[in-house]
Amino acid sequence: MTQPSHLETIIDTLIDAVLSHALASGYFDAVNGHEPKNPPGHRITAAVWQQRIRPVPARSGLNKTSGLVVMNVRIYTSMLSEPLDMIDPNITKATSALMAAYSSDFTLDGLISNVDLLGAHGFALESLAGYVTLNNTIYRTMTITVPCVINDLFEQAP
Repeated sequence: MTQPSHLETIIDTLIDAVLSHALASGYFDAVNGHEPKNPPGHRITAAVWQQRIRPVPARSGLNKTSGLVVMNVRIYTSMLSEPLDMIDPNITKATSALMAAYSSDFTLDGLISNVDLLGAHGFALESLAGYVTLNNTIYRTMTITVPCVINDLFEQAP
């Protein structure tokens, strides 16, 4: 059996670190460490999950591969939320608070090298608005991409 990769040893901590900023913000009625399978309710909810993993050649060496682990933080609120005129402003305020938190704590308390704020390795910290339907209920969403650069993510074999 091979030794666990660096990612295997920190993935739970990484998800918790990204979640903790959402929990601390005060904007959310619920924060989940997974993409929801059921409707999250009519108030503002956040969910965190890992979206992609890829090597970062510019940060890798001859015996270790550094990597980019892209986390998604999706903010949900029902399209039936009242007042209707506050749906987008409320979701934007929550998004802005999280993006500011990931910018100011861009090493996630030293867990990672950095959040790739400006996209030096292909993905920048960004958000994208959209809609998701769960059990016939439409939700307004904002998905934040949190690209986490992690040094020495994988060992290279000779």
